[in-house]
Amino acid sequence: MPSHGLSHDAILRIDIGCVMSRNRYARDPAPIIAELYATAGNRVELLAEEIGLWVGFYEDDTTRPLTDALRALPLDLDAWIERGQQRSLSGTHSTRGFVSPAAGHA
Repeated sequence: MPSHGLSHDAILRIDIGCVMSRNRYARDPAPIIAELYATAGNRVELLAEEIGLWVGFYEDDTTRPLTDALRALPLDLDAWIERGQQRSLSGTHSTRGFVSPAAGHA
């Protein structure tokens, strides 16, 4: 099957998410915020979306220094944070308990 690779936007979303996830327990968010802006460049709308989704999904006591700093940024995050919270509450998808049809014929 031919592959066309990921779009530039998809790669940028991954890069932004990696910055936050790699630094989720940091106590000093200033360098992380600088790295996020540098990574996003002029794609501020994409940065806001990814930050909001990440904050909504991962915000808890252990990530509070970073999530509080991200919430304080002058970006429109509210709808994205809400969507991230919805995703975090939607449960985990897995294949646990799945028995393939072939397994019954072993």
